[in-house]
Amino acid sequence: MTSQLFSPLAIGSLSLPNRIVVSPMCEYSCVDGFATDWHLVHLGSRAVGGAGLIFTEATAVAADGRISPQDLGLWKDEHIAPLGRIVTFLHSQGARAGIQLAHAGRKASTWSPFLGEGMVTPDNGGWTNVVAPSAIPFAPNYPQPHEIDSAGIAHVLESFRAAAVRADRAGFDVIEIHAAHGYLLQEFLSPISNRRQDKYGGTLENRARLLLEVVDTIRTVWTRPRPFFVRISATDWTEGGFDLASSIHLAALLRDRGVDLIDVSSGGNVAGAQIPVGPGYQTPFSEAIRRETGILTGAVGMITDPAQAAHILRTGQADLVIIAREFLRDPYWPLHAAAALGETISWPPQYLRAAPPKSPARTPIVD
Repeated sequence: MTSQLFSPLAIGSLSLPNRIVVSPMCEYSCVDGFATDWHLVHLGSRAVGGAGLIFTEATAVAADGRISPQDLGLWKDEHIAPLGRIVTFLHSQGARAGIQLAHAGRKASTWSPFLGEGMVTPDNGGWTNVVAPSAIPFAPNYPQPHEIDSAGIAHVLESFRAAAVRADRAGFDVIEIHAAHGYLLQEFLSPISNRRQDKYGGTLENRARLLLEVVDTIRTVWTRPRPFFVRISATDWTEGGFDLASSIHLAALLRDRGVDLIDVSSGGNVAGAQIPVGPGYQTPFSEAIRRETGILTGAVGMITDPAQAAHILRTGQADLVIIAREFLRDPYWPLHAAAALGETISWPPQYLRAAPPKSPARTPIVD
C-alpha cells in the first residue's frame, strides 16, 4: 500500500505527484537578481531526484527588498526568461515548480553568509532604502530601517502584484508568499517589530492587514483555483511576540482570503531567540493550525528520515513535508526514501538501469 508520502495531492487546479517539497533555500548566487546555471542545476537535480514540488529560494519583488545583493529577483521582465528555463526543466522531470515571493524589510542589504554578516554598505553593493513597519533594527550590526509610509506600502503591494504576473509568464505552478523569518511581512505581524499607531499596527487584525492586502492583490492576477501558499513563522520564540494562537487566527483569515496552504516555520524575527531545534520541532505548530482551521499545512524543520516524514503525514500533522537541508545533503532523497519504505517511484529514463526492478519511467509535464 502506498504511503501518503508517495500519494498524489490535489491543491486547487494542481495535482502533486507526491507530498515531498523542496523548501526555498537561499543560494546567494545571483548578479542583479538573475537566475544562473547554478540555479538550473541546483533545482533541476532535485527534480531528477523525484521531489513533487520544488520552490525557488526567496525571490525579491524589489531590488531594495533583497536580503543580500546576491539574491534571486523578479522585479523586472528580464528576470523571466532564465526562471522560465528552470521551470521547463522541472516540468520535464515530472515535478511542479513553485516560486516564493519575498521582501526582506529590515533584514535587507546584508551580507550573504559566504562573505560576512550584518549590513552591506553602498560602496560594497548595498543600499540605504531599507524599510520596516517601525524604525527598529533587527540587530546592532544590521541597517537602521526607515518606517515605511503609505507610498512605500503602495509600492510594496504593486511590487508583489507585478512579480506574480511575471511568475505566471515564467510558467510557475505555485506562488508562495514569504511572511516568515523576520522579513517584511512578518515584521508587520509581530508586535516586537511593529509599533505603529496607524491601521497597520496595534491589534492582530491591523498587523495582518499588509499581508492580507498582498494576498488580495496577488489574487487579482493569480486567480483561483491556482495554488497559493503562505509561509509563516508560527512563533517568535520570545515572550510578548507572535505566537501559535495568533498563527491560528491568521491562518483562518488567510484561508478565507483564498490561501490554499500554510507553510509552517518559526523564528527569525528576534536576534538571539532561544529555539529548541530538534527533529520535527515545528510540526506541532503545523498540526495545530491544520486541526483548528481546516486549512492544508506543510511541515518544515529538521525532517530528515523517510519514516519520520511518512509519520508526519500519517498522523495528520501536515499535508506536505517541506525539506531543506536534507535536500542539500542528498538531491535524490525521494528516490532513496521510496527504497527505504518499500515504495515505488518513477525514475528518469536515463537512470532506469540503476533503479529497483519494475520501477516506472517518469512522465514529463506537457506545458
